[in-house]
Amino acid sequence: MALTKAQKVEVLNNLKDLIKDAKSVGFTTNTGLTVEEITNLRIGLREVNATFTLAKKTLIKLAFKEVFDIEIDDSLLPNQIALVVSNEDAVSWLGKVNDFRKKVEDKIEWAGSYFEWELKNAEETKVIASMPSKETLLGRLVGSMQSPLSSLARFFDAAAKDLEEQGKTKVGELEWKKEESENKEEEKEEAKTEEK
Repeated sequence: MALTKAQKVEVLNNLKDLIKDAKSVGFTTNTGLTVEEITNLRIGLREVNATFTLAKKTLIKLAFKEVFDIEIDDSLLPNQIALVVSNEDAVSWLGKVNDFRKKVEDKIEWAGSYFEWELKNAEETKVIASMPSKETLLGRLVGSMQSPLSSLARFFDAAAKDLEEQGKTKVGELEWKKEESENKEEEKEEAKTEEK
């Protein structure tokens, strides 16, 4: 259905409002997506504060020109195009779209993206989409920071048990015993060497 001039102006203004504060924008081609599938994708994207919007290519190009002063080449926007826009996390929504693609047997494909103030082609967008989200990276960081602390806690726990078992009051006494046993090992090694 053709849009009237007033409708086009309204859609263009909505697109400009949508992308002006975007951390990143993805362009997807959508072949055979049902209304139910689009609804499910939109629900999933809301979890990461991103939106999915179908729009005419000419209006998308015009919105990008007016907001970012960027000319989008027709090759970046083949077929029917939708915008996936995130105003918060520049990466997490990409993973949501990737997960959705697997569920709908690739009825949705990457056409490109606007990421870190640059236009990216489909291949570059796929690479970015495979990156872990901010939450995942933070989880990994916390895990790696906890590892040394966990090791230290295990050491103190073991030292406390050794103190209790041996009736000692200082960890230094345990270390002395360890050094003593190491000296005995060294003496045994020296004796073996002398025998040869």
